[in-house]
Amino acid sequence: MNQMSCQGYFNLLLSRREYSVRELERKGKDKGFTEEEMAETIAKLQEFGYQCDRRLADAVIASGKSKYGKGALRRKCLGKGISAEIFEQAWSEQPEPPDYREDTRDLQGKVERKYGIADWQNLDPKTKAKVYRYLQYRGFNPTELLQYWIEE
Repeated sequence: MNQMSCQGYFNLLLSRREYSVRELERKGKDKGFTEEEMAETIAKLQEFGYQCDRRLADAVIASGKSKYGKGALRRKCLGKGISAEIFEQAWSEQPEPPDYREDTRDLQGKVERKYGIADWQNLDPKTKAKVYRYLQYRGFNPTELLQYWIEE
């Protein structure tokens, strides 16, 4: 079997997608690399700009912004090993503050199809509770989002 260096292995991983430092450390540990070897390699990768937790946080936010709210995206980033400070910095520096009317147009259509909603003004309490839980699970503020959709 071909033995791969820590540098080569991490380069191979990062050539496919972004990884956080914690994800690289976990994968390196699974391959049997030492802590010192991994720390040195990660420092080199960061120096050359090949690995950046901030860039990963930006990518997670950009890809999930229309489907998930801030809470769900924060959990996703924390699960990848990105610190809360880096996430908050990335969130606050997004091009513009989230506009629920535009960013959630697809989500609104999905909810309408899923729950058979034709009129947001006359939601029965049972359906409203289901929609509330659905939005809350995805990290949105359901009260605020439902109010936007009802006003339309």
